[in-house]
Amino acid sequence: MLRGLRRALPPTIFFFVGFNFIVLTTNLLVADYAVAVGNFMLATVAALVVGKAVITANEMPFLKLFDRAPLIQPILFKTAIYWIATFIARLAERFVHFSLIEGNRPVDFAAYLISDFSWQRFSGISLWILILFLIYVTASEFSQLFGPAEMRRLLFAYRPSQLQLNRRQRARELMRLHRLADEHVIDEFRNPGSAAHRQLVEIIERLVRPPRQR
Repeated sequence: MLRGLRRALPPTIFFFVGFNFIVLTTNLLVADYAVAVGNFMLATVAALVVGKAVITANEMPFLKLFDRAPLIQPILFKTAIYWIATFIARLAERFVHFSLIEGNRPVDFAAYLISDFSWQRFSGISLWILILFLIYVTASEFSQLFGPAEMRRLLFAYRPSQLQLNRRQRARELMRLHRLADEHVIDEFRNPGSAAHRQLVEIIERLVRPPRQR
């Protein structure tokens, strides 16, 4: 349970901030501050629903279908899956509210969706959710690509000026190292006379600090 809550925390916080930012900007545009508290609560509930939908979608094995494909494919695929899961979760949440809280018959829910349901508002929120999911999944994929620890170092850690390479150059060298590992087997790296070994040493030499600055 604690592991599930820990995994649900990043998307919940992200969408909590995103939804409330949308609420704030909408209120500023229309100067309608009378409903700000209610909108804040709706945005908070929506963030919880999205966090739950993300955790549910992550349990699906086919979500890793494009993990070895170019980065744009898993980003778009996971964004679509998360958005569909959230779409269904939002409709299910509305069905529960319609049936249990408002006391209506469940069989009348389809007629309610056709006649009284605000599809304009629902569609507008769904579009914002799609954009936020695209941002979230892109950031998440880059975090998995570089690793959470490396991302924290890139974003927040202090980099001394004595390093041979700046952040962008280090990222390029790490990507070169990644491609080199994909193109060669371990025995080639162990052989000092191989081209793969020489390229590996060159990359490491560019990444490490000079001995006098250690």
